[in-house]
Amino acid sequence: MELSNRLKTIASFVTKDYCAADIGTDHGYIPIYLTETGWCPKAYAMDVNQEPLNRAKQHIAESHAGDKITCILSDGLNQLPVEEVDSVVITGMGGDLVVRILEQDAEKLFSVKELILSPQSHLEKVRHFLHNHGFRILEEEMLKEDGKYYVIMRAVHGKEVYEKECFYQFGRNLLLDQHLVLLEYLDLEYQKYAKIRKTLTDESKEHIKKRKEEVETMLENIREALGYYAM
Repeated sequence: MELSNRLKTIASFVTKDYCAADIGTDHGYIPIYLTETGWCPKAYAMDVNQEPLNRAKQHIAESHAGDKITCILSDGLNQLPVEEVDSVVITGMGGDLVVRILEQDAEKLFSVKELILSPQSHLEKVRHFLHNHGFRILEEEMLKEDGKYYVIMRAVHGKEVYEKECFYQFGRNLLLDQHLVLLEYLDLEYQKYAKIRKTLTDESKEHIKKRKEEVETMLENIREALGYYAM
């Protein structure tokens, strides 16, 4: 099966020979790729809705991978077979939802060896959650595909705390590596928030004043992040 660069990168973050569970599997592409290439001996395709799970089942059958992939209807990690799964993969959804999924079945996280996450928003909330729940972020990658920016991270059990909020916003590993895709993203974000700040002129209104403070904080974090590229 030929995957997009993004999905290939996500799959590559799974540790070889681990049993992986893809939460919100949609088409089942990642479990199929992982088992088809021999990277994982077994995988689970899990989704909260029956329709995407049926699509996954169809693609799994077409790929003759039914003996290696099990489909499970599950609200997040609720039905996760914890005794078998080593790696939990959650991608293609917002950071708030990723945190909710991890939080509502947090006790199951003790049994898995790694989390492969690619939230599409609020990455800072996901990174804070990981550190607050006994995980450390081993590696991160950032790529651009079809005009959109994606971050993939791998977290394992351990203690870690970032000393700066900009590390939670944009990724400590990416900043220290002076990742070029992140630099492009930071430049665009700075331009975006600078434009927003210019529109927030009426500080007599409380909601505008609050929004301006949020924008100023974001600009400050971006400036601090950009400082790592000047080193």
